[in-house]
Amino acid sequence: MLNTLVEYAGKHLDSEPGFTTRMVRWLVEISSEGKLINVLPIGEDKGEQTPRCPEMHNMNAGGRAHFLVESLQTVALLFKADEDEKKIAGSKEKRAFYTGMLRQAASAAPMLHPLELFLDAPDQVELLRSRLVAEKAKPSDWMRWSIDDANPLEDAAVLDWWRNWRQKDLGRGEAEEEPKRPKKGAKNSRKSPDSGMVCFLSGEVTPPLPTQPKITGLSGVGGLGTGDVMVGFDKAAFCSFGLEQASNAAMGERSVRKYVDALNHLVKNDSRKLANALVVHWYKESVSKENDPLAFLTEPPETTEGAALQSAREILDAMRKGLRPVLPDNRYYAMTVSGAAGRVMVRDWMEGSFEELIERIDQWFSDLDIIARDGGKWAKEPKFMAVCGAMVRELKDLPAPTAATLWRVALAGLPIPQPFIAQAMARFRADLIEDKPFNHARMGLIKAYFIRKGDQCMDDYLNKEHPEPAYQCGRLLAVLASLQRAALGDVGAGVVQRYYVAASQTPGLTLGRLFHNAKNHLNKLEGGLAFWYEGQIAEIMSRIRDRIPSTLNLDQQSLFALGYYQQIAANRAGKTNNADEAAKGDNE
Repeated sequence: MLNTLVEYAGKHLDSEPGFTTRMVRWLVEISSEGKLINVLPIGEDKGEQTPRCPEMHNMNAGGRAHFLVESLQTVALLFKADEDEKKIAGSKEKRAFYTGMLRQAASAAPMLHPLELFLDAPDQVELLRSRLVAEKAKPSDWMRWSIDDANPLEDAAVLDWWRNWRQKDLGRGEAEEEPKRPKKGAKNSRKSPDSGMVCFLSGEVTPPLPTQPKITGLSGVGGLGTGDVMVGFDKAAFCSFGLEQASNAAMGERSVRKYVDALNHLVKNDSRKLANALVVHWYKESVSKENDPLAFLTEPPETTEGAALQSAREILDAMRKGLRPVLPDNRYYAMTVSGAAGRVMVRDWMEGSFEELIERIDQWFSDLDIIARDGGKWAKEPKFMAVCGAMVRELKDLPAPTAATLWRVALAGLPIPQPFIAQAMARFRADLIEDKPFNHARMGLIKAYFIRKGDQCMDDYLNKEHPEPAYQCGRLLAVLASLQRAALGDVGAGVVQRYYVAASQTPGLTLGRLFHNAKNHLNKLEGGLAFWYEGQIAEIMSRIRDRIPSTLNLDQQSLFALGYYQQIAANRAGKTNNADEAAKGDNE
């Protein structure tokens, strides 16, 4: 898993130890004389992703600051009105470290002299602070500089100074030695880990990074605003063989920087929230957006799954006809993550061939196909979160493991777990009692459950010849409810509201009573309409014969619900809903 992230960074990102990508909100422009020119907000809401920001190591030691790109609290001493005195003192200490580094850097990189002058001028810093207050900036916002219209993050002398300073501070001399691969047959020297260990990711002998950089962007799914650690050991119980911290899973700095940058980039650019988790996805070889079968993860909600279905089928057809070039070894990777007490929790990991992914997505939407409640055409393909929401009252009630499991079901072509259908059925019954419209995603999910169980008789529309008595019993209740409405009009709580739950659980006891009462309703109708209803009831009873079950289990109750729904749709369409007529209705 981590190796695929390292490969992704190698192909798509410019990763280097000592640098990271930050969400920067403010750009402070100063002149060549060290005077404030302007303060500009950049990006939207929280800011703009800025690559190649210097990242200070050993920040836990206290009193240290990042080079050039830092928070407004550290650079401008911007605080909340009621800020704690201890925090103010700590920020002043960090600012002293920050300005001290800039003085050193300015001696090697002349472009930083104006910034040195600016930070040493109390009136200019106070002007900056007043401008930030007027702009309603937050102390925790990050900022970067523009010096006489030049970006110091792009200046070679500035970056070279930072690299050398960092190496010296780490105690590695002027430059880091190239890691070496262990010789075959060489034994473990039992020296301190600082002398070198085999990196889990590269296989090279290199000093292990004691603490690893954090993954950001998970604050909305249980993570911390400051970031969460993917690999870390901060308890004695996590350590073994006398190794401390991340030496238990030794990884070199270069490899760590790559996987961290890759995951941070994917969380920002290729992720989709599923309940209280994020799904990030990528491919071994680049895939254009129009050919990405998982594009609905990053597209706006109103154009997600419907567009994905059309795209998946078009791509699949073109591949099979040889009309679209396909890399034979291309693979997809999908990781479901969330935050937990400062750590990254990997809830699921999936990978497979690109072609297989397209087939699975195509099958997912095909299994969910269902006739619309008005019976005239098929319902629109449901969005993935709409299918998830079909199991709960409100989407916020959806547990993260449920969404992650359904995601795996969709991408791996697995059977739908029965507990999901139990939840969907509970919501189906509740909506019926409250006389709410049918939920298409819910009915599609129930139908897909049987398709993936191998039910060869389950169709998108009404199947009058379905062999299961439970399905036919659902049809019968739909016809009896329609008959009551035709005979009595709107009588408040009708057959469905009063008897659906009992009929779907104990049809042998309930349907008989309703069937006998139907004779009274038939007597109130005109001859032609009464004759039509008699024919409907007779046709269904000929399928059931004497096989009305006394009780129904969960699967049978689900068949009952589908029979009821599809019969209602057929009644509303005024058709028998065979395949040809359903197709005709779709074109009208």
